[in-house]
Amino acid sequence: MAEILHDLPINADLEMVFNAISIPHQLENWWPRHCQGETHVGGTYHFYFTDEYDWYGKVTEWNPNKSFEITMTIADHDWLDTAFGFTLSPANGGTRLTFYHKNWKEANSHFRHTSFCWAMLLKGLKDYLEQGKVIPFELRS
Repeated sequence: MAEILHDLPINADLEMVFNAISIPHQLENWWPRHCQGETHVGGTYHFYFTDEYDWYGKVTEWNPNKSFEITMTIADHDWLDTAFGFTLSPANGGTRLTFYHKNWKEANSHFRHTSFCWAMLLKGLKDYLEQGKVIPFELRS
């Protein structure tokens, strides 16, 4: 199994970061076009990007201001049954975000492309939290 890993410092407090990675309407500021979700373990999230990429996941971890994880239940073949998540810790007056996307069946071209996209999207998350910058959906990786 392959795993995508990224770490980044964010100059924002734990609660702001946790809300931006877990609250559906805030996810829309840096990742999907539209998002709806039930904010608790076992809850379902609906991630709408386009008609072709209309995906769902189940919340498998919800620890406010500490960690959040989704396991994909409806997605394309490569993403199905993968889990992505975030762990947060205080660092230098802000937050250290550790990101993972695990359970990939193989490190194929889609895996490599997704790793790149996550890096770009996480930079967008950082810019959203630190500068209030929202990149239009059409310009996100």
